[in-house]
Amino acid sequence: MLSTAMDHLKSQPFLVLLLSFIGFISFFKNSFIFLKWIFITFFRNSKNLKSYGSWALITGSTDGIGKAFAFQLAQKDNLNLILVARNLSKLQQVSAEIKAQNPNTQIKIVVLDFSGDLSTGIQKMKKAVERLDIGVLINNVGVTYPGAMFFHEVDENIWKNIVKVNLEGATLVTMAVLPGMIRRRKGAIVNMGSGASIVVPSHPLFAIYAATKA
Repeated sequence: MLSTAMDHLKSQPFLVLLLSFIGFISFFKNSFIFLKWIFITFFRNSKNLKSYGSWALITGSTDGIGKAFAFQLAQKDNLNLILVARNLSKLQQVSAEIKAQNPNTQIKIVVLDFSGDLSTGIQKMKKAVERLDIGVLINNVGVTYPGAMFFHEVDENIWKNIVKVNLEGATLVTMAVLPGMIRRRKGAIVNMGSGASIVVPSHPLFAIYAATKA
């Protein structure tokens, strides 16, 4: 049987053999990625995030993914929270909702508009969190286009704001929090990306946003 299989392979054109080999490698690679995801998602023991520090800082924490992170970190990981966003009333509302379910959680709120004066905002944030052992940072804040458009159609103010919020903002927050993690030799930083950076090559209708979320 083995010799029959070898004879069959030898009779195939080189291009067919090459494409078959590439297909096998691709299948093996993607199977490994899938099995790794299965293991990490369902079988690997979860990390004790509180061992990194008793506080977590979440930007863009009043809606969507950021809000979900805040609830999860308070409920499952028993972390105290620093909620950062631009809308004070929303921050107060989310803080109250989390407190209602987790009365022992300490919560600090920081009003910071990432599309505004970042220098002043970051300094205010630094003062609010000084001496706190922040072990987890979630860089979640982000903005995108008001609507799909090609690269050459994007207004200068729009793309500059996207770069400012998504890149400069995340970088400055990380630089503010990182020294404490380095001193303690532990910490976790999560930078929220987007499928826009990988699902469609170059994502022509959201190119600048995709680049900032790669």
